[in-house]
Amino acid sequence: MYVAIVKVEDIQFTRDDNQILQDITWDIEKGQQWGMLGLNGSGKTTLLSIISTYEIPSSGEVEVLGKRFGSAYLPELRKKIGFVSSSLEKFSDYFWNESIERIIISGKFASFGIYDEIIAEDWIRADYLVKEFRLEDVKGKKFRLLSEGEKRRVLIARALMGNPDLLILDEPCSGLDILAREQFLEALKIATENNVHLVYVTHHIEELVPEITHVLLLKEGKIVASGPKTEVLTDELLSETYQVPVTIEWHAERPYLSMK
Repeated sequence: MYVAIVKVEDIQFTRDDNQILQDITWDIEKGQQWGMLGLNGSGKTTLLSIISTYEIPSSGEVEVLGKRFGSAYLPELRKKIGFVSSSLEKFSDYFWNESIERIIISGKFASFGIYDEIIAEDWIRADYLVKEFRLEDVKGKKFRLLSEGEKRRVLIARALMGNPDLLILDEPCSGLDILAREQFLEALKIATENNVHLVYVTHHIEELVPEITHVLLLKEGKIVASGPKTEVLTDELLSETYQVPVTIEWHAERPYLSMK
């Protein structure tokens, strides 16, 4: 059992003499679901890259799923971390001409393509995920023929294929219309019911659905605040984060932002 799902202690990240992250200390405890907010250039992408094992901090300590960087075999650890982003569709031509089932199964291997043996249980789990994410109507179709909303649901199903303990969602609703966005957000309930811990990054705080319990605010590579959602999402802290005066209102346990 992990003491913490993610634990970062006093990490710094510098690239080409540019300090991108400064003094970041942050824990994700078991049972918590996190949102992450900040302007472009605040360090969100770099912090995501670190906790998903694709970057190593310049200094400080990182532990993910009980494995400490420096002693863990990161490619193996990566298999327990799901990742969903609108940009994933651009990473590989592999997606476009493959069936949704094979794309989902590839998530087991954390690869763009399938280079290992597919066993009967893989097809059974893929079929289960197709049903869970209401993709029966497009079963067998090639990825390129799907709507944007269907593509995102395939990607989250792919991310869950390997039963990850941590699921990172990097602006997953970017480019979706309102209906597709709400369908995707509804699918997050399925993820949390599968005992996955979420890190959800967005520019739109209304996407922080009730399942999100905690929020991290970043500004210029530093933490403005972190903690329970209702304590962190205040007019004062969000105004500091976004560097403009804003006010927040709550409807159906979801926050909505407007300018003062």
